[in-house]
Amino acid sequence: MAVAVKKRLKREVWTYEDYFRLGDDKRYEVINGRLIEMPAPTPLHQDVMMEIALIMRVFAKKKGRGKVLPSPIDVVLGDRYVLQPDIVFISKNRLGIIGEKAIMGPPDLVVEIISPATVRRDTVVKKGIYERFGIKEYWIVYPEEKAVEVWVLNDEGKYELFSVAEGEGKVRSKVLEGLEIDLKEVFK
Repeated sequence: MAVAVKKRLKREVWTYEDYFRLGDDKRYEVINGRLIEMPAPTPLHQDVMMEIALIMRVFAKKKGRGKVLPSPIDVVLGDRYVLQPDIVFISKNRLGIIGEKAIMGPPDLVVEIISPATVRRDTVVKKGIYERFGIKEYWIVYPEEKAVEVWVLNDEGKYELFSVAEGEGKVRSKVLEGLEIDLKEVFK
């Protein structure tokens, strides 16, 4: 790696502007001003992501509810917070937050597919960030356990478990009212 690139990556506090100027093909997130390189997802991760994204996308499109977008896609929640959830949903009355290069604000729903390298970041760190920025619904998907948790914001702005299933159960969405996903369709 060239010295200039190493120096650039050692920046103390990263902003969206800094991140955007990186110009390489690696995947990163900026969490509280810290640049974090993300590992490439596994085939299982990608397969599960695509199954959920397709089910959500078909449902949202058919019902005219908004847009479902899979990763990689930047979600800019603030100058020092740029995340790449695996799947995002933006309701039709909020489509204006979809910019040319990123989603500029909190989506209505995000999905993270857990991998061994990201379990703490997805279940603790990012869950806290999503809650703080008011993302109404957060799905945590555990491919190895064939399980899904659906968390929704309560009246106090804190996540509470809304729906959960493991193996052959079904999960449902509050934000995408009427959406119910049978885990047999996801974990084939």
